[in-house]
Amino acid sequence: MIVLSVDIGSTKVCAIIAQTDEGNVKILGAGIAKSQGIKKGIITNIELASRSIKHAINDAKRVAGTHYDRVIVSISGAYTKSVDSYGVVNVPNKEIGVKEINRVLQMADHNANIPNEYDKLHVLPYNFRVDDHTNIDDPLGMNGSRLEVQVHIITVLKSSLNNLKKAVKSASVEIDNIVLNGYASSIAVLNEDEKELGVAVVDLGGATSNIVIHLGNSIRYNDFLGVGSNNVTNDLSMALHTPIAAAERVKIDYGSLKSNSNDTIELPTIGDESSSNDVSLEIITNVIYARVEETLMIIAKSIEDSGFSDQLGAGIVLTGGLTKLDGIKELAQAIFNNIPVRLAKPNERDIEGMFDTLKSPEFATSIGLVLYGAGKFTPYEMDSGRRLRYKDEAIEIKPRINPELEDEAYDTIVNEKLDSREEDVDFEFDELVERDANESGLKRLWNKISQLF
Repeated sequence: MIVLSVDIGSTKVCAIIAQTDEGNVKILGAGIAKSQGIKKGIITNIELASRSIKHAINDAKRVAGTHYDRVIVSISGAYTKSVDSYGVVNVPNKEIGVKEINRVLQMADHNANIPNEYDKLHVLPYNFRVDDHTNIDDPLGMNGSRLEVQVHIITVLKSSLNNLKKAVKSASVEIDNIVLNGYASSIAVLNEDEKELGVAVVDLGGATSNIVIHLGNSIRYNDFLGVGSNNVTNDLSMALHTPIAAAERVKIDYGSLKSNSNDTIELPTIGDESSSNDVSLEIITNVIYARVEETLMIIAKSIEDSGFSDQLGAGIVLTGGLTKLDGIKELAQAIFNNIPVRLAKPNERDIEGMFDTLKSPEFATSIGLVLYGAGKFTPYEMDSGRRLRYKDEAIEIKPRINPELEDEAYDTIVNEKLDSREEDVDFEFDELVERDANESGLKRLWNKISQLF
């Protein structure tokens, strides 16, 4: 299968076309375009954003020389909220199959209390229970009469989601799946040991930073911070009174969190680029240090507030473009109370034909989207298309009948039976019970049946 992944960031749009086959991934082409109409992860101009998306995709198609079968797009954590939910179902044949896992995830999905203005993006199970056995990693094939699940549900503001869909559709692309960018980054940089021990992944991007905490086999917490490497550039521009383009060059060429010498460099002046100022490298270091320190302190507080900080056996993994700053690992370890810190680039072990450009940490989300398309995600999940995903398979979930209409039908049947006063009534409700044993309308149905006897 040929997968097109599109990472829509605040500073760049990256499109990658890759071939996936039984978990193996081969990159065929990539295209990168400067982001327009996108600020801090939010689309502010659909036309401009669509133009950037189309430009990146066309470049990827020219390099790959092929078309694609499936499109996976990232979405920022800017307007996401998360809740935990719980579901339980009986197992009629005493053996748990994909059908039973599907049912219990639907039940947890149905039980979640989601605000009307939000749509579900991911339903991620983090704990299965079979009868009295807890912490089951994978219940498939196990024997039992009762299956329970706890899930982490990531939701996104409908208006933000719709704007993303419009921008992508305007670029002549039909979306197959939408993935939270922090989730995609974690797929690209984590190994199995880190997931098992507990780890926080922090993607320090251009205009935003995303936090994901992974425990066991799933995400347990995610957060968003509207600060990134662009803030460092803006601080340098204001402090040094130099144009933003010059400040960006300074950050790339001289950016460091370690003390530099008193050497000076010459920088143009805002408003009069014919004149210049001599600026000490020490001043540059101090400006960068102040902003990065503040950013890491806010991230440390988010991790502390998550309630999972004492379960991070594998520590914290930093990725994203800001991790290129010299000395960021040492500063992070000091701010995170000496929790182990690792700087991460996209993992190359399962990818063939990785371009040198894509090996950089700022492409973690882009590579994670490709790996998601190859089945490298949580063992089970309900995705943005309301499908159950198991490994690299997607199982369509049949839509529910409208509960209000179901209730009306149930009431009609029961009332007819009550009016006829028939004593020997054979209600064929078993199929309805198995289909949705937790619907409120069904509860009312059984209450009315009980009046017959």
